[in-house]
Amino acid sequence: MILRVFYKSYFSFIIIFFPFLIFGQTSHVTLLNDSSNWKLLVNGQPFYIKGAGGEKHLDLLAEVGGNTIRTWGVENAESVLNYAHSLGIKVMLGLWVQHERHGFDYSDTSKVNLQLNNFREIVKKYKNHPALLIWCVGNEYDLFYTNEKVWGAVNDIAKMIHKEDPNHPTATVTAGTDFKKLKHVMTDLSEVDIYGINTYGDIGNVKAVLDEGDLDKPYMITEWGPTGHWEISQTIWGSSIEQTSSEKFEVYRKRYHNYIESNSDQCIGSFAFLWGHKQEHTSTWYGLFSEQGMPTEVIDALEFSWKGEYPDNRSPSIDSVYFQNQLLTKDIILKPNHKYTFEVFCNDLNDDKLTYKWELYPESTDLKSGGDKESKPDIIWGKIKGGKNKNIILKAPTDEGAYRLFLFVDDGVKQAYMNVPFYVEYLNIKKLKFKILEIEKVEL
Repeated sequence: MILRVFYKSYFSFIIIFFPFLIFGQTSHVTLLNDSSNWKLLVNGQPFYIKGAGGEKHLDLLAEVGGNTIRTWGVENAESVLNYAHSLGIKVMLGLWVQHERHGFDYSDTSKVNLQLNNFREIVKKYKNHPALLIWCVGNEYDLFYTNEKVWGAVNDIAKMIHKEDPNHPTATVTAGTDFKKLKHVMTDLSEVDIYGINTYGDIGNVKAVLDEGDLDKPYMITEWGPTGHWEISQTIWGSSIEQTSSEKFEVYRKRYHNYIESNSDQCIGSFAFLWGHKQEHTSTWYGLFSEQGMPTEVIDALEFSWKGEYPDNRSPSIDSVYFQNQLLTKDIILKPNHKYTFEVFCNDLNDDKLTYKWELYPESTDLKSGGDKESKPDIIWGKIKGGKNKNIILKAPTDEGAYRLFLFVDDGVKQAYMNVPFYVEYLNIKKLKFKILEIEKVEL
C-alpha cells in the first residue's frame, strides 16, 4: 500500500462575499494506491470526482449530483472558489500554461521563468481555500506543438506547487492520449500526480493505451461528451453532422458507464464538457446549456449517472425528423429560392406542452482548434414559415453555399435540440464532386 500525502496542519479563514460568512479549515487531499486500486481522499474520506467543466450554474450541478468543477484559468478564482464552497462543491483550479501554437516560446528562459513565478503567487494566494481539490497545470499545450521543452516547464510548475502547497495534488491535461504522449507523462512529469485526458469519440480506446503503456499513476477524463466535430461523419461538401441532443443523451449515459465508472480502479473521476454554453463549430455542439441558460436533455443523463436515478421532470426528446415527407437523410441539397418542408416528431415523458423554435444560419466559417474562441454566424431572417410549429416550410436562401437549420424544443424548463446541415447549389454538387476527383486524377 502506497500513501502519497499532501498534508500540513494549517488553519485558514476566508471571508466570502456574503456578509459574516466565514470558511474554515483547508482541505487535505491525498492519493491512495492500494494494490493498484487508486483513490482520491479528501480529509481522509474517499472522494470520486463527479465533475463538469465550467463555472456557471453551480446550484444545478449540486442538485443533479455533481461534486466538482474544473476551471482552465484563475481569472475568477476567488468568486468561483467561494461560491463552490458554499454549495459543497470542490474545484480543480486550472493554471493556464501558455501554448506554443499561440506564440509562446519554451526556449525563452525568461518567459518560462516569469510564467512559473506568476503561478507561484497564485498558489500562495489560493492554496488554503477549503474548496480547492487539485491544481491542474495546463490544458492541451501538446496540441500542434513542436518544442518538447514544454514538458519540463510543466514539471517545474508541479514541483513548485508541491513545495508551496503540500496539501493538494497536481494534475496536467493532454489533448487525447497515445503512446508518445504517455511516455512524456511517465518520464518527464515526475512531479505530476494525476494524468488528465480530454477525449470525446475516442474515449473507448483510452484505457487500452494506458494499460499497454503501463501508466503508474491515477488518471481522470478531464473533458468528455459528444463525438467531436473532427471525428464524426460529414456531408459530401464537408460539413460535420452533429448528433441530436437525444443521441447525445445516449452517448453521455453509455460513455460514463462503460469508460469512466467501470474503470474506477485507476480513473478517479471525470469532468463533463461543457457546463455552460459556447460557440464551437456550432452553437450547440458542446454546451450543456442553451444560449439563454436553459438546461438541455444531456443533463438528465448526467443526473442518472451521478445519482442513479432520473429527475422527476424529464427533458423533451427528439424522435425523428422528416424532410419532404421522407425520413431525413445525410446529404440535403436544395435549389435556391425553392420551398421545402421539414417536420419533427418529439416526445415528453411528462406530457408537458412543448414550444418549438426553428432558426436558420449560414455554416460557420470562423472555425478554430482546441476550443479557441469562435464567433457565431448571423441569423438569416424571413426564410422560415411556421417557425414556432413542429412542421415548417423553408425557402432556401438565394446564395449558393452551406447552411444549418436549427430546431430547439422546450417544455419551459429543459430543452432538446438538433440541426440539419444543407447545401444550396446551382450545379449538381455530386456531379461536381466527381468532376473535381477526375481532374485531380488527371493532374496526378
